[in-house]
Amino acid sequence: MQPRRLNVRAWLAFLFGVVAAAAIPVGIELTRKIPGAALLDAVWAIPVAAVAATVSLLFARGARGAIARTLERAGGSAWIRLARILAVAGICLTLSASIAVGLYELLLRLEH
Repeated sequence: MQPRRLNVRAWLAFLFGVVAAAAIPVGIELTRKIPGAALLDAVWAIPVAAVAATVSLLFARGARGAIARTLERAGGSAWIRLARILAVAGICLTLSASIAVGLYELLLRLEH
């Protein structure tokens, strides 16, 4: 029996999934720690989370293909599952933050 090979795509999918899920909360926390920063300054984290989630899902797909090509000798199934969960969480946070910022901007425009 051959030893399991390292599935780099699975690790990268997990890493980008963590970035996707953490970008918006970290951005919000940074606005609390940086003097003079407003909560709306955390809007930069929305595209970061969206791109990281997309890249994570693409790497997870590639990692799943590597597992199929090597007849299950390439490991990483658990990392792929975690990466997908984190990427979906990142997408949900991205959509929620986008809706919140969009609604805030709409209310500001309707106020004047």
